[in-house]
Amino acid sequence: MAEETSKPEAAPVPAAEVKVEKPVAETTPAPEPEPEKAAAPIQEEPVVVESDEKAKTTMTQSESFKEESNIAGELPDTEKKALDEFKRFIQEALNKHEFIPPPPPPPPAAKEEKPAGEEAAVSEEPKAEESKTETAEPAKEEEKVEVAKEEEKIELPKEKEKVDVAKEEEKIEIAKEKEKVEVAIEEEKVEAKKDEKVEAEEEAKIEIAKKEEKVEAEEEAKVEIAKEEEKVEVAKEEEKVEVAKEEEKVKVQEEAKTEPEAVVVAEEVKKKVTAVDEDGAKTVEAIEETVVAVSTAQATTEEEKPKESETAPPPAAEEAAPADPPLPPEEVSIWGIPLLADERSDVILLKFLRARDFKVKDAFAMLKNTVKWRKEFGIDALLEEDLGNGFDKFVYMHGFDKENHPVCYNVYGAFQDKELYQNCFGDEEKRVKFLRWRIQFLERSIRRLDFNPGGISTIVQVNDLKNSPGLGKKELRQVTNQALNLLQDNYPEFVAKQVFINVPWWYLAFNRVISPFLTQRTKSKFVFSSPPKSAETLFKYIAPELVPVQYGGLSREGEQEFGVSDAVTEVTIKATSKHTVDFSISEKCLLVWELRVIGNEVSYGAEFVPTAEDGYTVIVSKSRKIKADEPVISDSFKIGEAGKVVLTIDNQTSKKKKLLYRSKTKPISE
Repeated sequence: MAEETSKPEAAPVPAAEVKVEKPVAETTPAPEPEPEKAAAPIQEEPVVVESDEKAKTTMTQSESFKEESNIAGELPDTEKKALDEFKRFIQEALNKHEFIPPPPPPPPAAKEEKPAGEEAAVSEEPKAEESKTETAEPAKEEEKVEVAKEEEKIELPKEKEKVDVAKEEEKIEIAKEKEKVEVAIEEEKVEAKKDEKVEAEEEAKIEIAKKEEKVEAEEEAKVEIAKEEEKVEVAKEEEKVEVAKEEEKVKVQEEAKTEPEAVVVAEEVKKKVTAVDEDGAKTVEAIEETVVAVSTAQATTEEEKPKESETAPPPAAEEAAPADPPLPPEEVSIWGIPLLADERSDVILLKFLRARDFKVKDAFAMLKNTVKWRKEFGIDALLEEDLGNGFDKFVYMHGFDKENHPVCYNVYGAFQDKELYQNCFGDEEKRVKFLRWRIQFLERSIRRLDFNPGGISTIVQVNDLKNSPGLGKKELRQVTNQALNLLQDNYPEFVAKQVFINVPWWYLAFNRVISPFLTQRTKSKFVFSSPPKSAETLFKYIAPELVPVQYGGLSREGEQEFGVSDAVTEVTIKATSKHTVDFSISEKCLLVWELRVIGNEVSYGAEFVPTAEDGYTVIVSKSRKIKADEPVISDSFKIGEAGKVVLTIDNQTSKKKKLLYRSKTKPISE
């Protein structure tokens, strides 16, 4: 007897999606030690791995990993809070340009600064040409004023320096006086008695204090007098300027009314301002202002210039450079998604949070390091770089799993080819090129994932360890370590499951050694299978019609009679038993079918049995043993009357077998 289970028809999958590229798997059989969140304790169950010699090895495997939701509204409160805090950290960093600091400004000496007057003159050149020579003179006068200001600013430090020198000289004089007094005191100590010495010392100290007080009083008096004089002078000059401006405005208005043509009125007002700063330094600044009225339309514009000079800051404030306007927040994208732009960004941020157990500061540091590494590695340029396609023999994308995750196959046995191995790892240049190709393959694959909440943003890795060179290859081990470091530091939470097939005994031993160093979350993603169980293990996660034919499935390259949308039925045939499959037909048509028995070692036959009692049975295919090099049997029969096609599978071995088959009908006209 056979146990038959019928699989529902799968939905059609677009060809473009089938060929979609996917993230790169590790370059060695060693599992990727992802820096992920440690999941809650999961019960473990023993898994039996059968070798080719029928010996059984028992290892421990965690319960299957289940992906968490990427929809912010469905997260637990603690994770929502962590996500909000993470986004706040990122926004502050974007405002401060902490992800990608701006380039350093050029050295001051390399760039000659233009006076403000020159910039104003340049900006008004078009107007000067239109109004001919009338507006040219005010620009020149303004330039002279600005040059005078600059020269007087240069004089400021000199005046200060002179005052400082004078102060130092006064201090030296006081020190000399002190020394003279001290010498006199010493001489008196030798000649006079102790009482006389004490009195002399006290008197000398009093004299020194008086001199110091006199000097300080004189300095303060000078400063006060200078300040008072300066205030009076400034007040007088400002009053004169105000009167002159009022007179000038009246003249301009009167002339504008009586004379339509342009009239130039220029008046120079000079004022000298002498200021004394805190150190007693005197600064002198000459300001030359020119008021020009060209016409009635330009009179208002020219009248606004003196107003601006009236509100100009004092000389000390003019020396301070104007503050630069704040820079807008920087824009940072990762895998083509701008940070904090929309809900897709939340999906990416949750990957970093889960990789660091929702420790916000650790996740933020990881994100900053990833952005920095991507810029240093030149990811954007790498995407457009042509590195050839010679590496796609051992890493390629093929189909999807039952949860619609893209599947990436990694064939480590390909490295047994010496020529291929040398092309990949022969020297440092080739190793660097190979590593860059793997990152390029990974980047292109990730950008085809769906980062919308609820979308598929992870992949399934299938690692074929058959004939793998193992850990003895130094160059392979070196590149593997580099790849692992880059993947675990910069590509968090992109693997939904790691399926290892054709696992040799030595890898199981290796896995036991590294297992204590892996988190429970990482180990829950691993699935191991020995060679006899590899196809059956793949069918648990991937539909047989999407599994490549070399791994026990029915998916083949090129144009075939059946596609990925044609569902496959799986049947388990018990040991030493026969199983029959019936295809009932009620009208004329062409029946097409294909089947495969995992493990072969069975016999196959097909016949047509008409519904009519007086009909004759037709042998479609004689019973024969399926050959080892014939993994998939494709057959057809043209039916002219109602009946059924019966397929017979005879399993005379002591092991149960897995049967895969599917069929369809076509109009007989074809």
